Amino acid sequence: MKTSPTILVLSSPSGGGKTTLARYLRKEIRELTYSVSTTTRPMRKGERNGVDYTFVSEKEFKKMIKKGEFVEWALVHGHYYGTPIKNIKDALKKGRDILLDLDVKGAKNLKKIFPEAILVFITVKSLKELRRRLILRKKDDLKTIEMRLRNARKELKEIKHFDYLIINDNLKKARAQLKAIYIASKLRIPKPRWIENIQWGKPGWIANIQWGKEEKNVRKRP
Repeated sequence: MKTSPTILVLSSPSGGGKTTLARYLRKEIRELTYSVSTTTRPMRKGERNGVDYTFVSEKEFKKMIKKGEFVEWALVHGHYYGTPIKNIKDALKKGRDILLDLDVKGAKNLKKIFPEAILVFITVKSLKELRRRLILRKKDDLKTIEMRLRNARKELKEIKHFDYLIINDNLKKARAQLKAIYIASKLRIPKPRWIENIQWGKPGWIANIQWGKEEKNVRKRP
């Protein structure tokens, strides 16, 4: 029985582990399409252009904004990040599930346009642990780390806008929880909950359900 494509969004404070978990899910669920974000930040060691991010200049990024090429974009830690709307439209058109790795603001903005999107907030058990991880990964100086921690305090207040929360204090457990969320998303009943057509296979077996986009012949309350 077919289900609607899933739009799965992962967000976390810097150092929370969303990129690690996103890579895991991409390897575990091969049919999952990954939306490659566009950014103006410098490429880090081990990253590949067009695979981890699409790296562009600030001038080129601003041109893309003017052309309306992003479903959401934001200035984060001094660099621009954006999600090309083409990535999502292409995946949905093909009936494929799509995974996005976004900052908190980007996730909230995307939810306004695609309310069916599933938002997952990933964090660690304390700001102290977050600071320890940021120092260990050796990607930022102390001034930048303190800025990221200030932003993390603000981002943690936005958890109420998300559908799921993963406390990433055990990688194996966090991986299992994320996979469970994805599997659960494939079992959801689309909203609004009304059926346009049922295709039957063997006697008593449903082969497919076609869900309507809007309820017909029902007068809305004033």
